[in-house]
Amino acid sequence: MANTASAKKAVRKIARRTAVNRSRRSQMRTFLRKVEEALTSGDGAAAKTALASAEPIVMRAAQKGIVHKNTASRRIARLTKRVKSLAG
Repeated sequence: MANTASAKKAVRKIARRTAVNRSRRSQMRTFLRKVEEALTSGDGAAAKTALASAEPIVMRAAQKGIVHKNTASRRIARLTKRVKSLAG
């Protein structure tokens, strides 16, 4: 339990950051799920538009520290590869 004023303030700050991070992570997962659903349905055009909207969200999450930069790049690369194979 936080006893000092600075520790209590730190607890409040951590709670706010956690809420923001949870929201950003949820948004990222939602956009990735939209790409996955378009891929499983076999709709190339929908997959391409979903990927175009998901890419900046994932990279922004990497900038904000939600996921590692390399993890974000890897996810985008693998999804792009799958979307291209579906379209082509």
